[in-house]
Amino acid sequence: MSKIAILSINHQLAPVEVREKVAFLPNKLSNTLKELNNIQNVEACVILSTCNRSEIYSIIDDDNAQQILSDYLAFTHNIAREKLDPYLVYFEGDDALKHICNVATGIDSLVLGEPQILGQLKVAYYTAKEANTLNKLLEKTFQHVFSTAKKVRTDTKIGSSSVSIAYCAVKLSEKIFTNLSEQIVMLIGAGEMIELCAQHLNQKGVNKMIVANRTIENAKKISDLYGAQSISLKQFSSVIHKADIIISSTAASVPIIGKGLIESALKLRKHKPIFMLDIAIPRDIEPEVAQLDDVFLYTVDDMQQVVNDNISNRNKEKILAEKIIISENKKFTNWITTLPNEKVIQTYKKNAYQIKNIAVEKALKKLKNGGDAQTIITQLGDQLINKLLHTPFNNIKQINIERLRQCNFCIPKNKAKKR
Repeated sequence: MSKIAILSINHQLAPVEVREKVAFLPNKLSNTLKELNNIQNVEACVILSTCNRSEIYSIIDDDNAQQILSDYLAFTHNIAREKLDPYLVYFEGDDALKHICNVATGIDSLVLGEPQILGQLKVAYYTAKEANTLNKLLEKTFQHVFSTAKKVRTDTKIGSSSVSIAYCAVKLSEKIFTNLSEQIVMLIGAGEMIELCAQHLNQKGVNKMIVANRTIENAKKISDLYGAQSISLKQFSSVIHKADIIISSTAASVPIIGKGLIESALKLRKHKPIFMLDIAIPRDIEPEVAQLDDVFLYTVDDMQQVVNDNISNRNKEKILAEKIIISENKKFTNWITTLPNEKVIQTYKKNAYQIKNIAVEKALKKLKNGGDAQTIITQLGDQLINKLLHTPFNNIKQINIERLRQCNFCIPKNKAKKR
């Protein structure tokens, strides 16, 4: 029987060096979805890949769903299964439904209640829709998840305070530089996370920002909002030494900042410290950069303390959000139980049309051969009634027979005689 099955590698178990190995590249995601959907018994699939998680959401008609998804994840990233197994988390059925709702509402995020994950999940859904890897059940599942997330946002304050990965990035930089307004910041990338970083930095009084991106037009969209300078990635190596703070979040498949580049930059800076934050998965900055003196290199995983400092006021809202998810999921589960009945109805309807078409065709032939119209139409009506009622009547008879059998089983064979 088909079921909702989810395979996850996320920040709760897997460190950044594992997560980056199983990240799905955006430009290859459509083909990846089609490959997964072509696997036997995989009926539908969606893939979400962010800095904190890689997850496969699927509908699978197979008892070995966990093995199918785990083998696929290992194969498509060319990693041995035994190296991934300690970090894999599998959900199915009601647990899968609960998990995806927790993801969409930010309950399962590194930053509790952060809103960016819902947008990322919607992008994943629309990518699957364009790749034609959704079926009715997965389509309805995501519609349910999005409406549940909206209700949680509306009915709770889980996302009210300004806590996001971008916010934490700025808070972390304040631990290194007490006055951010005096620093020069280089932002590498042009996605939502970089734009949010630019917004938070601007609110902190930072007015010297450089936005570097592979496509300079996309960099300008952010730099124009905050009076920043925009450059291409081909140029950034010649100006990187000017930056006191570097925050990077690109979709590059390999690191774009190496140890040698930062060594050269430090010489030009006369070893003035650089704060570097890599919030990309796979990582944009080589881990070896952290070995250099005067460099403070952090990744997404280093933000946990900042998150903990800002999370206490959201925990009460988390409890309320979980209650909403439970309530909404019960409604959706009830709908899922009606799906077999829908299939029966669709099959019966299809058969009914076939019966009608055959009967009408025979009636038309009789009319062409000069038969009496009233007689032929009456016979047609009788035939349709008899054939359409045949299956329901047989089912009713079968139910009555079963009931009689059950009653007979309840009657003792040897009744005690009354005295």
